[in-house]
Amino acid sequence: MSRGTVVARRYAKALFELAREQGLVAETEIQLQAVVEATQKDAEIRAFLAAPGITTADKIKALQAAFGDKASAIVLNTISLLIERGRHGELASLLDAYRLVSGSVLGRADAVVTSAKPLTEDEKTKLATQFGSLIGKTVRVENVVDAALLGGLTVRIGDTLYDGSLRGKLDRLSKQLQASV
Repeated sequence: MSRGTVVARRYAKALFELAREQGLVAETEIQLQAVVEATQKDAEIRAFLAAPGITTADKIKALQAAFGDKASAIVLNTISLLIERGRHGELASLLDAYRLVSGSVLGRADAVVTSAKPLTEDEKTKLATQFGSLIGKTVRVENVVDAALLGGLTVRIGDTLYDGSLRGKLDRLSKQLQASV
């Protein structure tokens, strides 16, 4: 486990505890996701946060001005703390760690389902139900489209990968044939 992951998990646990005390667990995740998406999508924001010539106070003021009406005080304070400690690059890891921490406490898991074409809401619901009963948690499904799969799908929940893709089956068949030669 990398040092950044450990640090992100510590911040995530603290943020989750504050959010739980205030009854804002789901809202905090949504707000944190909005901040992370905004910073990842905009190269200028990333450059601004990484710029050594800009003071930490100015970076924090700018982020609070940009997200002050979109994020709660606990989210803004956590992000400010990361910036003060030179860990602005850990924002995405913080979101991932927060999802893991909140999911483990609330009995929820996130599944990244990769398919050759977009899934319908009904298909997502069926997958969530099926994998939820398999792992004993409520599952949220995020669909990623990858035409290289050819058909079928893969499901990643945490560190576990369920591969039912045509590409995966062909790869396994190829390995079996090579091993038998």
